[in-house]
Amino acid sequence: MAPCDPTILLFSSAQAVVDAIWSDTGLRYPPAIVPLSRRATATMACANRLSIWLADRTPSWCVLHELAHAMTSDADGRSDGHGPIFMGVYVRLIERYLRLDTRTLIDSLQDAGIEVTRDARPVFIDP
Repeated sequence: MAPCDPTILLFSSAQAVVDAIWSDTGLRYPPAIVPLSRRATATMACANRLSIWLADRTPSWCVLHELAHAMTSDADGRSDGHGPIFMGVYVRLIERYLRLDTRTLIDSLQDAGIEVTRDARPVFIDP
């Protein structure tokens, strides 16, 4: 994804972006954006249903990646990992917010042998 989207999101703007995307998806109670430990050298970001840990500057595609993790994890910590449901949600976010070509994304994933659930939705529904 990195070559397709060089946009960087500042930590100070991240909560507003996550809140807007979460709401746009029809969900309530978005995860909180929290600072990634400065000691994290091998991790760009990480997420679960309740929190997304980000550095001071994070590529936009990475924020969408972590948002897809938050949408495919439940409050008990169960997650699809990088499985087909996660990939389906991630592709939907990339299509909508980075405006990359759907066919190119799907073809690229198929060429890499990565399974995608095309009609994937968040694993939970807010009441």
